[in-house]
Amino acid sequence: MQRRQFVSLAACSAAALCPPVRAQDKAITIGCTAPTSGPLASSGIDIQRGTEAAMAQINARGGIHGRPLQLQLLDDAYLPERAAANVKKLLAQDDVLALLSCFGTPTNQALLPLVQEAGIPYVAPVSGALSLRKNQRNVFHVRASYSDEIVRLVQRLTEMGLKNIAIVYQDNSYGQEMLADASRALQAQGQQPALQASVATDGKNLAAIVTQVAAARPAAVLLATAGTVSVGLVRGLRKSAAGVLLAGISPTLPSDSLKPLGEDASGIALSMVVPDPHRAKLQLVRDYQSAMRASGQEEFSQGSLEAYVNTRVLAEGLERAGRDPNAQRLNAALAGIKKLNLGGFAVDYAGQPPYVGSRFLDLGVLGSSGRFV
Repeated sequence: MQRRQFVSLAACSAAALCPPVRAQDKAITIGCTAPTSGPLASSGIDIQRGTEAAMAQINARGGIHGRPLQLQLLDDAYLPERAAANVKKLLAQDDVLALLSCFGTPTNQALLPLVQEAGIPYVAPVSGALSLRKNQRNVFHVRASYSDEIVRLVQRLTEMGLKNIAIVYQDNSYGQEMLADASRALQAQGQQPALQASVATDGKNLAAIVTQVAAARPAAVLLATAGTVSVGLVRGLRKSAAGVLLAGISPTLPSDSLKPLGEDASGIALSMVVPDPHRAKLQLVRDYQSAMRASGQEEFSQGSLEAYVNTRVLAEGLERAGRDPNAQRLNAALAGIKKLNLGGFAVDYAGQPPYVGSRFLDLGVLGSSGRFV
């Protein structure tokens, strides 16, 4: 009999095939720090929704060797020092087996030394920053890198014959790294940035940045920003630089940022590190949509789909680690994942660290509904 993959959704379609989770079976607790308040709160909420939907789906099909999964998520408001404090708190709890889907570049930069020192398994930092992808033997990235996203976007813009491309970046370690990546990508295409403008995370200089960009009259603007500040930029540029093409990477406009934009979102080009969550062509997306609906969530997003994928990768590692996993067995089990097919989305950790499981990238253009057309 072949070992189950993930708690195989196909094999467990009938409840009788999967043993029920019993009340006396001790839960496997997974920790996470993410913003559920502050300027990037919607990203943290997406992580919570996608993770909990996946865990509920897994638990309904028998859990992991009969043990249920549970999430302990602490709010860090996208503040690095608070993220580090949260991880210290989680590491002090004996029942937290692993970390999952902690959000953000500056926050991950603050918490990764703690993770590395403790040796706790950490699956899927929600950041594509190359600065985080070092040779840690207990960190398992899932998503493609931001650098890959930016290169793809710049290639597409230059293929369209666009020149005079400006870069607006967030004034923190995330934005600064994206600025460097975007500048290199433009140089590789024989161009220099038409403008480099730094916007504060809280948006306090937003009006000045919009005026600066409009005065430069670029053909396109790369937005290396995230969350609510991106909303303000898009609104301002739609008024002051009408007709300019706007493009961003996966964190630029999380799901709750699209609603207030309305028609202003139409025509924005974004890169994606998971498939379109609204198009159920892939089994992965159908499984995700089913899990979200079962959890009472009718709204789908890139962020919650990414969190769902991350949880399934962790579950695969837990399945391989056995009924009573510890940090050492789980790290080894995750490192051994090769050619894992989650229903049209491949994850492979073959080779030496840094472990990066997916190279999936796609480009989409938003319509007036806030969905990709």
